[in-house]
Amino acid sequence: MTSLWKVRDRGPASGPVATDVPGPRAETSATAPPAEKPRRGRTELWPARVKNKDLMLLSRQLSSFVRAGIPILDALTLLQEDVVNPTLARTLAAIADDLREGVGLSAAIERHPTVFPPAYRSMMRSAELTGNLDEVLDRLASYLERDEETRSKLRSASVYPAVIAFLSVAVTVLLVVFVLPKFRLFFTSFGRELPLPTRMLLGLSDFLSSWWWAVLLGGASVVTGLVVYVRRDSGREVFDRLALNVPVIGQTVRYALVERFSRIFGSMVRAGVPLGEAMDVAATAANNRVVTRALVTAREAMMQGEGIAGPLGRSGVFPPAAVQMLRVGEDTGSLDDQLDAVAVFYERELDYQVKKLTSLFEPAVLVVMGVVVGFVALALVTAMYGIYRNTGAP
Repeated sequence: MTSLWKVRDRGPASGPVATDVPGPRAETSATAPPAEKPRRGRTELWPARVKNKDLMLLSRQLSSFVRAGIPILDALTLLQEDVVNPTLARTLAAIADDLREGVGLSAAIERHPTVFPPAYRSMMRSAELTGNLDEVLDRLASYLERDEETRSKLRSASVYPAVIAFLSVAVTVLLVVFVLPKFRLFFTSFGRELPLPTRMLLGLSDFLSSWWWAVLLGGASVVTGLVVYVRRDSGREVFDRLALNVPVIGQTVRYALVERFSRIFGSMVRAGVPLGEAMDVAATAANNRVVTRALVTAREAMMQGEGIAGPLGRSGVFPPAAVQMLRVGEDTGSLDDQLDAVAVFYERELDYQVKKLTSLFEPAVLVVMGVVVGFVALALVTAMYGIYRNTGAP
């Protein structure tokens, strides 16, 4: 039995190519595409990363071509010429070459794990078995689009607080390093003892002016040490556990993980991927060691016949509402629909949590900035008032 969309080369590269499976969805090109691929031979110092948005557009376009009856090889050639990302263009050229050599479509995609994520490759394997390539590509595009929207919301929520924090630090450094030294000459010319806040601020100014290189070096060392520690298994475990347990932030992270798991798992179940494989891919895609380990344990219990809702509920990761919805899906045989419902529900909850987190973080940053600037103003005002009073002003 041959694979769908598999092409056998029965002659020269420029001769006719036969297909194993007829029909508009499984049709391949009657004539091999031109061998010339200008962009594939271009070398780059830093290959461009293939983003979710690139894969989403690729999936939508390829689904439209397949549904219109365009042969796979022709579709890949057209997309290769139209793709902006050079890495993705070379990947499509390599897949087309594999198809001409008789490799199945899913096997050709498997050879590029850095471009296509595990969920993408698993769903393409399912499409090859069921013959519904256009439908699976549509599901992949929808999943990638919603996943990118969720990531964009989280990034947007963190931009404003990060800008405010950066400006706070920049203003403080500007005052301490450049403004205060000008006032020092004015204060010392009166020969009076300065108030404690002013002396503290001038001491900080002297330290930063003399040891700024040590501060930068120490900060860089701390950041590098944290990055190295987090990349280790033990450090990543601590970081992931902390991300789940920090007040407000932990709940936001948990909702994001539940929404992501439900999207991936639901899309793969609906595409016909076996439950064990779908759970493996969804657990890996969680990108959180604590959650991944809990999902692997739940998968083992599921494979032993305990169902899905029970093991996920015992994992401690899924909220009770999500577990109850999955239990209803198991009982009624509509697990894929319930997974979609869970994803939609927690996508809305995630929006609310992101707005809540932003509304809490913004005033906190403003308060910290106000305290710092207020302390600087207090130090300057008290010093000037003390000088004015001691000069014998009426």
